[in-house]
Parts: sequence; C-alpha cells; structure tokens
Amino acid sequence: MFYKPEDGHGLPHNPFNAIVTPRPIGWISTRGADGSENLAPYSFFNAVAYVPPQVMFASTSAKPDRGDTKDSVANIRDTGVFCVNIVEYAMKDVMNQTSGAWDKGTDEFALAGIARAPCETIACSRVANAPASLECKLTQIVQLPGEANFAVFGEVTGVHMRDDCLVDGLFDITTFNPLTRLGYKDYSRITEVFSLTRPGE
Repeated sequence: MFYKPEDGHGLPHNPFNAIVTPRPIGWISTRGADGSENLAPYSFFNAVAYVPPQVMFASTSAKPDRGDTKDSVANIRDTGVFCVNIVEYAMKDVMNQTSGAWDKGTDEFALAGIARAPCETIACSRVANAPASLECKLTQIVQLPGEANFAVFGEVTGVHMRDDCLVDGLFDITTFNPLTRLGYKDYSRITEVFSLTRPGE
C-alpha cells in the first residue's frame, strides 16, 4: 500500500501514528503565571543534544480554553520553564489519567493522586517518584505546519534520578521498565536490554 497523506489513507485509523514507534513519553509538568500546575504526557518527545543537554516535545492539538494550543505550551509561554518526568510502567494508569483534556484550572497531580516535589533550578513541580526528571528552561517554541502544532525545545538545567535506578554508576532502565507509546491506543514497556559497540570504539 502507498498513500499520500494529503489524499488520505482510507483506513479506519491513521497508520502514521503506529509507524514511528516506540516513542518515549515525556510527562511534562508546568506552572502557569497564576501559580496553577499542570501535568500531561506527550509521546512526540525526545532528547536532541548532549552539550548542553536539550530535549523537545511537540503539542499537536488545542483546547477551547487555551486558544491555539494546550495547557503545557500555554504555561511554558508564560513562565519559560518546564519539567520532563520519565514514565515507568508502574505509573501507566496515573499517567493515562493526566492525559485527558481537562479544564485549564485542573491540577492533574491532585486529580490522579500523584505526589509532587519541588524542582531545584526552576519554579515548577515534578513527579516525586518518577525514575528521572529533567528540569528545563525554554530555548524556543517553533510553530510547525498545520493547525496547533508546536515544538517546544528546552535546555536541561537540573537532573533528578531515583536512587534505585542507579546501578553500578549507571542509570539502569531495567529497574523500572520505561513505558513507551505505540500507535492507536497501544503502549509497550521495555523489558529487555542489549548492548552494541560501534565500529572503531
């Protein structure tokens, strides 16, 4: 099968969502200018540079109470900071609870019963028991083609790692099984890890 996205695919659901998988999930916590807090998962998320460490996530829809975007991007526009919390398999249900299109005044930490902790370098909360959290200052927001598509880039200014995830000096993902996003309503968890050495190393 071949199709041009502009012509449509003729399938019950968009296959593009299932082709680029698995995708890591950035559980983005933000604080609005009014002090309200928000927590929402984004599967268009990744690390994009080592020095200085930088990450990005993309928001691809809008809410009526936020105009052209969603709570996370609106808050970051106002404050210039955000925190990326890494999602483990054990947190799948509470993460999913925070994915709803809740009113902008909703505190998803409270809604889903998630413990929060203060960040160290930015004015924002983080998920207290996340395997890792990356405190970020905004570097740029890029408006992408299409309605309500925004890519948010940030420089990591602080890194939290849960003590049990450090094994022999390494951040060991086998201790918590990262949750990943597949297509449609599907998710997966990483349970097997192997190593490869690059040629010349």
